[in-house]
Amino acid sequence: MTEQPQITDSHCHLDFPDFEGQLDDVVARAAEAGVTRMVTIATKLRNVPQVRAIAEAHERIFFAAATHPMSAAEEPLASVEELVALAEHPKFVGIGESGLDYHYTADSKDIQQESLRIHIEAARQTRLPLIIHARDADDDVARILTEEHAAGPYTCVMHCFSSGPELARAALDLDFYLSMSGIAAFPRSTDLRDIFGAAPLERILVETDSPYLAPPPHRGKRNEPAFTAHTARVGAEVFGLDYPDFARATQENFERLFWKAA
Repeated sequence: MTEQPQITDSHCHLDFPDFEGQLDDVVARAAEAGVTRMVTIATKLRNVPQVRAIAEAHERIFFAAATHPMSAAEEPLASVEELVALAEHPKFVGIGESGLDYHYTADSKDIQQESLRIHIEAARQTRLPLIIHARDADDDVARILTEEHAAGPYTCVMHCFSSGPELARAALDLDFYLSMSGIAAFPRSTDLRDIFGAAPLERILVETDSPYLAPPPHRGKRNEPAFTAHTARVGAEVFGLDYPDFARATQENFERLFWKAA
């Protein structure tokens, strides 16, 4: 049997109830699909103990944490010091997901922007990558990321990128990364695949954002890290590469950005 090329699910939510009592099986299925590493994300700082425990219990799972923009108005505002302290854990590899979401929570945009700038400063101080969630807020995301980068450099990935070409260009101009989720594999996502295809290969990551956004042939079902392979195969087609070559490139990209997980 030919060994699967190795890839990394750079963004998932393994602490969500969808995976309760099933993590060993989920990790085993991921390994069978060639997904040998995962970064699980705490979307509220009060959930860090559960997320950290998952990472500590599984050798190939790492974690990141932040206050999700949709929770920014409901949760205590994070401090830079709090985030920097979290980064002392050997398996804490990123600051996020932070960002802006005006789709359902535009009324909290001011606190979202304040929260984002705090997370950027934590990324700057720790040298860990910032993980950005952007929805219906492209102009403000591009403006804040660019302003803050001019004030002091930091690294960043645009997680589950599904915005327009202008935000993609702004991010790439800052040497940030774009992450392909199952959305990029949806049949109607031609324009999004074109955006990825126009980006440098060395700036591409893959992810699931599971339990959400399962790619075909699992669309509409619970997503899980093993399904990263379906998105990655679509990514290989976008870049005109054999799957092993695309997988190798995304692994190198992940290790360059998420250096603590390398």
